[in-house]
Amino acid sequence: MKKKKQEIENTKPIEIPVSKDLQTNIKKIKEILIDCDDVIIREFSVGKRQNYKYALVYIDGLIDKQLINEYVMEALMHDGRDEVPNPRTVGNNLYKLSKEGGIPLSEVKDLNCLKTAIDSVLAGETILLFDGFSEILLTSSRGWPMRSIAEPVTEAVNRGPRDGFTETGKVNTSLVRRRIRDSKLKLKYQQIGRRSKTDVALMYIDDIVDKGVLKLVKERLDGIDVDAILESSYIEQLIEDDWISPFPQIQDTEKPDAVAAALYEGRVALIIDNTPFALLMPATFNSLLQSSEDYYSRWSGAFAVRLIRTIALPLALLLPSLYIAITSYHPGMLPTQLALYIAATRMDVPFPSFIEAFIMEGTLEILREAGTRISGPVGTTIGIVGGLVIGQAAVEAGIVSPFMIIIVALTTISSFTLPNFSLTSGIRIWRFLLMILASILGLYGIGIGLMILLSHLVSLKSFGIPYFEPYSNFINNFSDLKDSTIRMPYKFMKLRPKYLKVGDKVRMNNSENINSLIDESEGGNKNDGGQ
Repeated sequence: MKKKKQEIENTKPIEIPVSKDLQTNIKKIKEILIDCDDVIIREFSVGKRQNYKYALVYIDGLIDKQLINEYVMEALMHDGRDEVPNPRTVGNNLYKLSKEGGIPLSEVKDLNCLKTAIDSVLAGETILLFDGFSEILLTSSRGWPMRSIAEPVTEAVNRGPRDGFTETGKVNTSLVRRRIRDSKLKLKYQQIGRRSKTDVALMYIDDIVDKGVLKLVKERLDGIDVDAILESSYIEQLIEDDWISPFPQIQDTEKPDAVAAALYEGRVALIIDNTPFALLMPATFNSLLQSSEDYYSRWSGAFAVRLIRTIALPLALLLPSLYIAITSYHPGMLPTQLALYIAATRMDVPFPSFIEAFIMEGTLEILREAGTRISGPVGTTIGIVGGLVIGQAAVEAGIVSPFMIIIVALTTISSFTLPNFSLTSGIRIWRFLLMILASILGLYGIGIGLMILLSHLVSLKSFGIPYFEPYSNFINNFSDLKDSTIRMPYKFMKLRPKYLKVGDKVRMNNSENINSLIDESEGGNKNDGGQ
């Protein structure tokens, strides 16, 4: 117990006081940042007699040099000479004069700890040290290279916003702010990672958010103690409810409009610096099957698309295992002509059906991985052409049957209809597990596997919210079914999801007024026509 307490104390940040002697501070900085050749320390003097000593410290490549040159150094070294303050008081008030009247920047901050100042420099800020003062002035000067805003490749839409997150956290939070012009939208920063000190922004709408979910998110973030956070998946895996489950309990997205929509529902968002993927909590099986484009299309089109996804999900999960079970154990369940055709196509195949299925599914997974690693049209070409060539060659060589090629093709196409990649990965894992059970026990094995799968999904939770909402409690949350497997017109979705204990439950209350105005206008037009 004593050893664990000592380890926790060793991880706490070390407070280094700021000395009044400028050279002492510079020496401490050089000792901490030894062998860091990209750290620039610029000493200079100001005043008509050049008797006031300053030092700028920044990281080369992380700042906007033009901003520092024009609004800090030029302002202090050149413009400061235009005014002649009282020489008796300027020495004592040098820090205050520089902060309030010498540096024309909108964001400056006082620091009293040298370690905090160095951490700010490593994050891309610039610090200004004064000789004779134990305070440090931090000037916001971040200006590192960044990727421009573009359409997300993983969440392309036919209709809807085309902007996507970048690897810069400040840009990502501003894209969300553009969509929620509400003073109740709260944004709280914290740094996670003892060495990386990655900026993590917690976003929620104060009068809507589920307070229970918000409390759990804060507690789990505070409990993270790790060296570095390089991507949002690090945090996702550290704060999710069940790390063993292959199914995601946190939704990831690259689209600012998807984050805004989740915040309006009462969910919590995490935007992590250095990654374009934001995290949304809680996530349910239902929300992972939805796409932002569902809400930008007409309700009838979205209704049909969601039904197609609902049909495609069991196909992506069960087709190979059903093929194995029926051809190996239950051929009598097929119509006679179909059973004879499948038997005829498999006459020259030297392997049993489950090995045949594993060969094709394994080959397809290899092609999928190869296409993912090779970006651009070449990767797509490898996936399509490779699948066609290998499938045709396998059939001609008698390794697999033509019917198996059809099964694999339908399975792959069905999996592509699922909008969330993490959910698709979980389905792929369970597809192989069901194939193993089908090869051992046939349809009974598939039944056992499905019972285990459904039991797992029903018992799974995401930050205290049942994973199968609103289906698991549809009697009490019947209104939530309007935006589940189907999507009803907007005028029927007046309330926010009931399974979230939100503050403001009503999101639309004027549809009846609009309908009455439409009826009145139609009645007026009919009367005008009659006149």
